[in-house]
Amino acid sequence: MIDDRPLIDVVCAVIQKPDGEFLLAQRPAGKVYEGYWEFPGGKVEPGESIAAATARELHEELGIVVEESFPWLTRKFSYPHAHVRLHFRRVVRWNNDPRGRENQAFAWQSIAKISVHPLLPANGPILAALSLPTSYGITHAHDLGEAQMLYRLERALHKGLRLIQLREKDCPREKIAKFAVQVIEHARRFGARVLINSDVDLARELGADGVHLTAQQLMTLNQRPDVGLCAASCHDERELLRAEELGLDFVVLGSVLATPSHPNDRPMGWSRFFELTKNYSLPIFALGGLGLTDQPLAWRHGAHGVAMLRGAWPD
Repeated sequence: MIDDRPLIDVVCAVIQKPDGEFLLAQRPAGKVYEGYWEFPGGKVEPGESIAAATARELHEELGIVVEESFPWLTRKFSYPHAHVRLHFRRVVRWNNDPRGRENQAFAWQSIAKISVHPLLPANGPILAALSLPTSYGITHAHDLGEAQMLYRLERALHKGLRLIQLREKDCPREKIAKFAVQVIEHARRFGARVLINSDVDLARELGADGVHLTAQQLMTLNQRPDVGLCAASCHDERELLRAEELGLDFVVLGSVLATPSHPNDRPMGWSRFFELTKNYSLPIFALGGLGLTDQPLAWRHGAHGVAMLRGAWPD
């Protein structure tokens, strides 16, 4: 049912340590949902930017001074008391140790083990998004050769890669399946997840972690495939909207910069990428001519992380 109440803009700060731990705060007595745990934040004042509201709220609530934060996800949620638009912003650098200036409790948590309960109901999708790594490697054994691809995969896994798309467009299905078995075996040893490009049935048959849909598939589906993780490639507003409607886990958006694999395509550039990511509810990986060193730039433009073809597998 459509909620026609006026939207209230609220900032929610995802304060993260380098090891991935994040801060949750307990709502104080006397407030709606008292005792529930949430990402700290509060209402945006008239004329105030999301970044400024985040900094103000964190100083008022926790006494910290924000030094660096990034736009991330925006989600609408209907509570009994209000219809809110939640602007989640990742805070990665700050001064001062947090302290509850409103006598509220707070706790550092890891995505592997949430020890505080209950959580505000709007936070389920946010925790799912936090479980996603910020780099997404895309295979290209067709160019490198299978042996070289597996060698580079092993090196990337040792260096921390934990999310992989098996994408071998020009290979027969039987050959892809055999190669996928090896990729999944390598990934499992490191706790990494593997998505199969475009073939939902093959993802199920091999016990892969999910499927990555092409933009064409995305626009023809009526419902989300019944498979673990489900992602899609997007290039414009229509495709991004369809991914939201289907409730996918994340999307890849590009091409941001020029790439050798699509030399005739005009890249969208960072300004257009940022325009498309504003107020979007799903994690977005930036794709196109990017490497790991581009992650801070991608974060500043609203990306969850970077997706890489060649950049994921350096020599």
